[in-house]
Amino acid sequence: MTAALHPSPTASLLRRMASSLRDPVSGLTHCIGALLAVLGTVLLVVRAASPLLPWHVVTFSVFGVSMVLLYTASTLYHWLPLRERGVRLMRRVDHSMIFVYIAATYTPICLIPLRGPWGWSLFGCVWAVAVAGIFTKVFWLHAPRWVSTGIYLGMGWMALVGIYPLVMNLQAGALAWLVAGGAFYSVGAVIYARKRPNRFRHFGFHEIFHLFVMAGSFCHFVVMYSYVSVL
Repeated sequence: MTAALHPSPTASLLRRMASSLRDPVSGLTHCIGALLAVLGTVLLVVRAASPLLPWHVVTFSVFGVSMVLLYTASTLYHWLPLRERGVRLMRRVDHSMIFVYIAATYTPICLIPLRGPWGWSLFGCVWAVAVAGIFTKVFWLHAPRWVSTGIYLGMGWMALVGIYPLVMNLQAGALAWLVAGGAFYSVGAVIYARKRPNRFRHFGFHEIFHLFVMAGSFCHFVVMYSYVSVL
C-alpha cells in the first residue's frame, strides 16, 4: 500500500523526464524507428560489403543514413522543449527530411536494378522534386497541409512512370513489398492531412501517422535487403 502511494525514485524520474518532453508519445515512436533504422543500415551495408558491391554499398548507405536522419530529426522535433523559434527550425528540418528520405528510397532502386536511362532519369527527377520540396518547407513553412502532402504522394508514386522497367527487373515479391510500402505511406499521409482519427488524447492521428511511416519503411527495407541486395 505504501509503495503504491509513494512511487519509486526511478518511476518519479521517468515521469519528470516525460513531462519535460514536448510530445513524448510521438517522439517515442520515432525514437524506436531511429534505433531500428541504425540496425537496418548496418545490416544493409554489411550485406553489400561481402562480397564488396560498390553500387550497393553507396546506395544502401544513402538510403540507410537518410532513414536514420529522418527518424532522429522527428524524435528531436517532438521531444526537445524548445522555444518557438527552435520549434520552427526543427519543424523545417523534420519536414525536409521526409523529402530527402523519399528520394533516398528511390536511389538503390534507380541505380541497381534499373541503372540505365530509366534509372538515371527517375533518379534525377525525384531528387529535383526533393530539392524543390525542401525549398517549399524552408520558405513556406505554414503552407496548407495538402501542398506538402500532395508533393509527398506525388514523389512516392512517381515510380509508376517506370513501372515497365521495374516489372522487368524486379521479382514479384519485391514489387509487392514496394507497393505495400507505398500504400502504408499513402494512408499515413491521408491521415496526416485529414487529422483523423483523433479520438485519444495521447495517441491521436499524428501518432498513427508515425506508425504508418514506420510500416512503410519496414516494407522498403525488406525490398532492399531481400531483393535489391542480391542483384
